[in-house]
Amino acid sequence: MNEQDESVDSALCRGCGERSLHTFIDLGLFPLCQTYIERHQLDNMEPFYPLHAYVCNRCFLVQLPEYVAPQNIFTEYAYFSSHSDSWLQHVRASADALTKRFNLGSTSQVIEAASNDGYFLQYFMEKGIPVIGVEPAVNVAQVAIGKGIPTVSKFFCVETARRLRDEGKQADLMLAVNVLDHVPDINDFVSGLKLLLKPNGVVVVEFPHLCKLIEGNQFDTIYHDRFSYLSFTAVEEIFLRQGLFPFDVEELPTHGGSLRIYACHRSAGVKPPTEQVARLRAKEEAWGVKTMDYYASFRKQVEDTKRNLLECLVRLKRERQTIVGYGVPAKGNVLLNYCGIRTDFLDYLVDRSPYKQGKHTPGTRIPIHSPETIRDSRPNYVLILPWNIKEEIMDQLAYIREWGGKFVVPVPTVQVYE
Repeated sequence: MNEQDESVDSALCRGCGERSLHTFIDLGLFPLCQTYIERHQLDNMEPFYPLHAYVCNRCFLVQLPEYVAPQNIFTEYAYFSSHSDSWLQHVRASADALTKRFNLGSTSQVIEAASNDGYFLQYFMEKGIPVIGVEPAVNVAQVAIGKGIPTVSKFFCVETARRLRDEGKQADLMLAVNVLDHVPDINDFVSGLKLLLKPNGVVVVEFPHLCKLIEGNQFDTIYHDRFSYLSFTAVEEIFLRQGLFPFDVEELPTHGGSLRIYACHRSAGVKPPTEQVARLRAKEEAWGVKTMDYYASFRKQVEDTKRNLLECLVRLKRERQTIVGYGVPAKGNVLLNYCGIRTDFLDYLVDRSPYKQGKHTPGTRIPIHSPETIRDSRPNYVLILPWNIKEEIMDQLAYIREWGGKFVVPVPTVQVYE
């Protein structure tokens, strides 16, 4: 490893329970990146917590300690899945493909853990397939309920799964999209998926791929409401331990590179694994996922990105260019805080979510407006913080080229687009 390497004798791996954790990346102290500041709160103190991720030397699960209880993060949540057009296109196509592959119909049951605002379940409901969402954030769950999507406002766990099962609810298709990495007790969550699954049902989970995080220098996707950073190697072990058998896997372009895993009951006529399972397992081993050296070089990439972005912004400001930011996802708040970017660099930020408009970013206190503000103020540059959908954003803001405006994308490397 390197001089940053340090083991943690008192902490247990949340995957396998071993005392074998070593530093993956230590980004310093951060505010909660999905907490937005009201105007009347601007003079108040804000709590900061360590953003120090570790990797297990036995099962190779990358993880963030539970510095903050999930109830303090997810009871009211700022992320609404329906605010990205490209994401909705992805889940609509996924609903079509899953319905066809598993022959779902009016007598089937689809259940989604962490169903957010009903963004995914709405497409099954349109087909006449019964759905149930489980969503802990009350403000987000109410949006889904307003769409007519049955939603239970609870954290998904064994207890919630047992309660639904006892009410006669079990899933032909059990969905968990971009949530597996957000639960501190990952074994309990996966056990809940199994408990709620019919004997011949299928679990489908999606999550950002750790290997793409490392390859793409996606350090800004490390934040307090993501407790785990997942490779197929680590997830396969967790699933098998809880009695689920991953029989297929797909590599997806979403969120900077994700995995979709299909699993069934390990004991019920196990489906034969596809070639993709063995192929991805071999790829990860070839990349070095089972060696600690694989994780050691990440720190330098992160530090280089910080220096390069600040050099770019300092140069532009010295040239008296105006710069604003587009999008305020959690990853954007990590980048802003890690790089120390405040209103000395960005005049303001914009976001499509009405929930965030009129508020300020955590830690950096940059005001957030509606996207129409960009047309009014005509900035020279727009810094795109949700880099994973940069094409969608550059299409939406193509009009800035009318006055010579340009885009800056910070990850994986700092690039300027005209």
